[in-house]
Amino acid sequence: MIPGSSLPDPPSLIYALTPQSLLLATDSSALHLYDLRNPLSKLSSTPQATHHPHADYISSLTPLPPTAASTSGFPKQFVTTGGSTLAVTDLRRGVLVKSEDQEEELLSSVFVSGVGKDGKGERVLVGTGSGVLTVWEKGVWEDQQGRVIVDGVGKESLDALTLVPGEQGTVGVGMGDGKVKFVKMGSNQVVGECRHDELEGVVGLGFDVGGRVISGGGGVVKVWQESVEEEYEGEEADRVDGVDGVGRKRGLDDSDDDNEDEGDSESSEEEEKVRKKGRKRKRGNEKAKNGGKAVMGFTGID
Repeated sequence: MIPGSSLPDPPSLIYALTPQSLLLATDSSALHLYDLRNPLSKLSSTPQATHHPHADYISSLTPLPPTAASTSGFPKQFVTTGGSTLAVTDLRRGVLVKSEDQEEELLSSVFVSGVGKDGKGERVLVGTGSGVLTVWEKGVWEDQQGRVIVDGVGKESLDALTLVPGEQGTVGVGMGDGKVKFVKMGSNQVVGECRHDELEGVVGLGFDVGGRVISGGGGVVKVWQESVEEEYEGEEADRVDGVDGVGRKRGLDDSDDDNEDEGDSESSEEEEKVRKKGRKRKRGNEKAKNGGKAVMGFTGID
């Protein structure tokens, strides 16, 4: 409920701060801190602290890494977006800073480290409603310092952001048109994409412990993995065709007669080499189209 009112205040985001506490963001722009160690009661349902970093509902919540002086190892400061502003809130001291009005809707955010010319830069990327990622240097929160165009044609909203594990500075972007795009910071280029749905937008995006993409939107959650079809194409074709390794079928009555035409054998070997080379080139082209990775395929959910 909204404090001092009987009106409901639906939650918009939740974040597990520690095993004993959580953050809850709401439609009224409230950011509540709850202590889960208290037994369930009317008293324990009251948050330990409440902050209001925005005038509109909180659309994203991103923790900033704890400092070297931190004894708990848990984050204390959070970047939030709401409406057309970005804010930084310290859970102990309240709202520290709020950006200027960006004159566009800010929908998602993610913290990125190890970027910049020296590889030591720390930035927050913010997805907007116009298909652009805005770049914010850590500590400079009044205004954005750069823009990366993800969808310059349809200008679809960027509703979800996540870091790609094992790929320094690469970010996954869930979009309003159902696509998932991957953007490499530094070159600021889209290096790959896949489609979650033809109609529904992607509102949730992440990775599991095996490095597989998890996308959610509409009433569907999808789990993606690297496609293995191309890798087994050659082996499968040989098994179906019954090729014996020199480009000809081996029948039951075939023999290893030394009088076999050597010219035909050499010709068959050349044809086989050309065919395998073509398959290899095809796999290379597919990887190039997807930022050096094979095409992502999805199995298990219709």
